[in-house]
Amino acid sequence: MNIVVWNENRHEQKNPVVAEIYPEGIHGAIADFLRQDNNQVTTATLDEPEHGLTEEVLKTTDVLVWWGHLAHDEVDDEIVARVRKRVLEGMGLIVLHSAHFSKIFKTLMGTTCDLKWREADEKERLWVVEPSHPITAGIGEYIELEKEEMYGEHFDIPAPDELVFVSWFEGGEIFRSGATFKRGKGKIFYFRPGHETYPTYHNEDVQTVIRNAVKWSANSNTPTPMYGKAKPLEKIANYNE
Repeated sequence: MNIVVWNENRHEQKNPVVAEIYPEGIHGAIADFLRQDNNQVTTATLDEPEHGLTEEVLKTTDVLVWWGHLAHDEVDDEIVARVRKRVLEGMGLIVLHSAHFSKIFKTLMGTTCDLKWREADEKERLWVVEPSHPITAGIGEYIELEKEEMYGEHFDIPAPDELVFVSWFEGGEIFRSGATFKRGKGKIFYFRPGHETYPTYHNEDVQTVIRNAVKWSANSNTPTPMYGKAKPLEKIANYNE
């Protein structure tokens, strides 16, 4: 698989706490563990030409992993349209944490994707609510994170095709933390944890979920439907082209 890990890479430049936790950037940390499955993994960031997501790059990308927070509005609409087209064609998309507000996720969902939030060093427990799903392979009944940012309901997204994880937070809120969607031929997975000032992407269970999600979302050479006017497969007596 060819995987691209995209990150706006702004927190790492501005906040020494984030730089210490992720010295190679959040994108670098995610790319490192995805390479464990013998994937071809590259990274792309906001400030690269075309945000690192050129036509040539996306054409050969099987799965795109997206992390963003500070600079959603700086993502060029033309690049968003380019990514959307590739998702509809079958490219997998993994949307992480605050990328719920990314242009590409909101475009594909068609809703505000808004939610409640709070930073208070809270415990998060992500419960598996669909244990038969391949994204849950290799983990237990739940994932427990000692400290995370709280996201709370209502999460303004369409009803997921599959709800895989629901989070409980120390302050009492719950949240739909792992949800799948299909758009065109593309498969999308939103996964909640990953606030930049916590070492969440160093957690082995979190890494396992993302690795599983990448495998799940990759297109397996499925048929491409044809649209528009179609010639009949059988002879029709009164049909004229």
